[in-house]
Amino acid sequence: MNRIPDIIIAIDGYSSTGKSTFAKMVAAEYGFLYLDSGAMYRGVTLAGLEAGTIRDGKIDQARTLEVMGPLQLNFRQEEGATRLYLGDRCIEKEIRGWEVSQYVSPVSAIAQVRAWVDERLHAFAAGGRVIMDGRDIGTTVFPDAQLKIFMTADAAVRAQRRYEELLLKGEKTTLEEVLENLKDRDYRDSHRETSPLRQAADAYVLDNTHMTLHEELVWVMGLLQGKFAILESPGLSC
Repeated sequence: MNRIPDIIIAIDGYSSTGKSTFAKMVAAEYGFLYLDSGAMYRGVTLAGLEAGTIRDGKIDQARTLEVMGPLQLNFRQEEGATRLYLGDRCIEKEIRGWEVSQYVSPVSAIAQVRAWVDERLHAFAAGGRVIMDGRDIGTTVFPDAQLKIFMTADAAVRAQRRYEELLLKGEKTTLEEVLENLKDRDYRDSHRETSPLRQAADAYVLDNTHMTLHEELVWVMGLLQGKFAILESPGLSC
């Protein structure tokens, strides 16, 4: 097997396309550090909700920025997984909840929030050999990433996936509410003034509407072989 180079892989795409699941799978196969940029924005959103700066459908931007300033958000590698911590508290479960999902898009649209998150992501990725997913990783955060992937899928399929995830977590919602929230997030992400969601010109498109995880893995293995002459991964995990 050829040595895997110290590259940065940037994965962007719409909500609920499975970006994080895909990135984690690739990270496990090739020994990359996985960083979830969306988790950082969710962490800021959670902090705002807990501090009362986000409530009743409104965001007090000035107070949210005050809360965000001293936040200690860090990734930790535990049992083969990357988890987000707020100080010494693991917040992976809280940031995936329905309430955070409702507010994360408008919070992440705030220019100062994006700058704060970008600075920390650059620090995390300083050593290279990182795979990261989000909305603007290949266009703004790491425009020089050696490999860029843009993920998409049919909106109805994405909503069904997200709905099933929320049900498993005990969240009370409806498929219609999830689909409406997803469409709203798509619009907000694509039309925000700062770093809108868009496909980088040199990104490879992965439409996984009708794909299994294994098929996605086979797809990216072919991409890595063709682009970097990586003939095989350390071992298939699915």
